Amino acid sequence: MTADVWLPIPPDEIEGLPEGPDYRFWNGAEDFPADPADCAFYVVPYMKPSPLCVRPLGRMSNVQVVQTLSAGIDHVEPGLSLLPAGVRLCNARGVHEASTGELTLALILASLRGIPDFVRAQDRGEWLGGFRPALADKNVLIVGYGSIGEAIEDRLVPFEVARVARVARSERTTARGPVHPLTELSALLPEADVVILSTPLTETTRGLAGADFLSRMKDGALLVNVARGPVVDTKALLAELETGRITAALDVTDPEPLAREHPLWRAPGVLISPHVGGPTSAFLPRAKRLLVDQLNRHVNREPLRNVILTTGASTD
Repeated sequence: MTADVWLPIPPDEIEGLPEGPDYRFWNGAEDFPADPADCAFYVVPYMKPSPLCVRPLGRMSNVQVVQTLSAGIDHVEPGLSLLPAGVRLCNARGVHEASTGELTLALILASLRGIPDFVRAQDRGEWLGGFRPALADKNVLIVGYGSIGEAIEDRLVPFEVARVARVARSERTTARGPVHPLTELSALLPEADVVILSTPLTETTRGLAGADFLSRMKDGALLVNVARGPVVDTKALLAELETGRITAALDVTDPEPLAREHPLWRAPGVLISPHVGGPTSAFLPRAKRLLVDQLNRHVNREPLRNVILTTGASTD
């Protein structure tokens, strides 16, 4: 039985790892730490380009688990066809909710209250007063109501918003209220003052916020993207921003990173943060706890958490 575990965090920095496996540190270096064919449990390097993350997959003929340290799995999907059947792909649910929720609120408040304008005015030594919109009494729409969407709503509650509407792939009911299916999104958009995208990137959500979606947003509304850049059609967003009809706060963009000359940098009414929703001081402790739990489950042949799919399994 293959026993190697590849970790992007030095194993001697993770307390509680189970005995038995041979732990190999690999965080994307050119040389592999061992023969990929001997790897049973592969933890994908965090915040690394997709080609690097999938590079060893074609040689991992005996791998049983691929574990990401991100909520999304789109960066490893291109390599899944290289894996043998029966490999479980797990995401990092529970790791990023707090940090992404914090950043979402920071982007909303900074955009509504004009914080970027204040920073620029400070650089000029200018006292810039004026009337700004508050988050209080706003209608908020969360598109993508998984664990991150729930964490965002947790943080919205103290700000006395008027209403939170929730949209996910499937309709369901939560303790806070109904979750609407994607088929009802068009009817909900015109009512929202703030639209938050926190959905995974799938074939269904790629380009979801396109020209029709954006045109349905009410005048003066704010679009916040903490999902993935390609969920938004950049060309369509630029066209709307140039009119001044809506504003945007983007932690992710398409393309990413943005080239220095990209027009999105200079579009009116846009605030851009460089994909920093996850990498905070909260990441490492939570990531380590997840890995210790998953590896103990793996060694003890217990059910793993956060299994997104199993290669070779029917999706019917």
